[in-house]
This record gives sequence, C-alpha cells and structure tokens, in this order.
Amino acid sequence: MKKASILICDDETGVRESLKLILERDYNLDYVHHGKEAVEYLRKSLPDLVIMDIKMPHMNGLDALKSIRRIRRHVPILMITGYESSDVAAQAIRLGASDYLTKPFERERVWEKVETLLSLPRKKRLW
Repeated sequence: MKKASILICDDETGVRESLKLILERDYNLDYVHHGKEAVEYLRKSLPDLVIMDIKMPHMNGLDALKSIRRIRRHVPILMITGYESSDVAAQAIRLGASDYLTKPFERERVWEKVETLLSLPRKKRLW
C-alpha cells in the first residue's frame, strides 16, 4: 500500500526533526522552512496532508494558509502554534485550517490528528 505524503512547513529545525521522528516510518515526508516555500510547493505537488507552523519568517502560516486555500481547496492542513490563545486557533480554522496542535506537542496527539485528517473521505481531500 502506498504511503500517504505529508508536507511539513516549520522554520524550527527541532520541530521538523520531532515530526520526522514521529511520522517518517509510516509516511513520505517533505519539508519546507516557511509559508512562501509551502505555497510554491503546493503549486507543483499534491501532498495528502500539510502540517504548518503559524509563526514563521517570510510568510507566516496564516497568510500561507489563505494562499494555499486559493490553489488547493481540499488538502487537509494541520496548523501548529506555540500560542495558547484560542483566538489564533479560531482564526486559523476560519481561514480554512482543518485542525491545529499547540506546541509542545505529544507524539500521541500528533498521531491522532494526522490519522483523523488522513481518514477523511477521499472526495473531501481532492484538489
């Protein structure tokens, strides 16, 4: 069975490495460092899921989310935030995020969110 593909977008090496350790055995992973790179990646590629930080240089995750939703309406996007504020999470959901995680995150919570988003009916994940 083909592994699902996940794009991880975070400017922090530690976060990318943590997600790699959690997910690499069961998923094909690609990495970018900021929102602008994520938008460019999604213009050319079709991952099954995007995991993206909110606070990044060049283009933050919320701005990237808006751009991505214009070109890939149905790709699930899991936002990661260091903010405890529910306002930021609510804003991400309003802009089209599928769900969010707060840092620091636990392995089990990452798995739960990823599995849930990838189990959405295929028609809801078409681009």
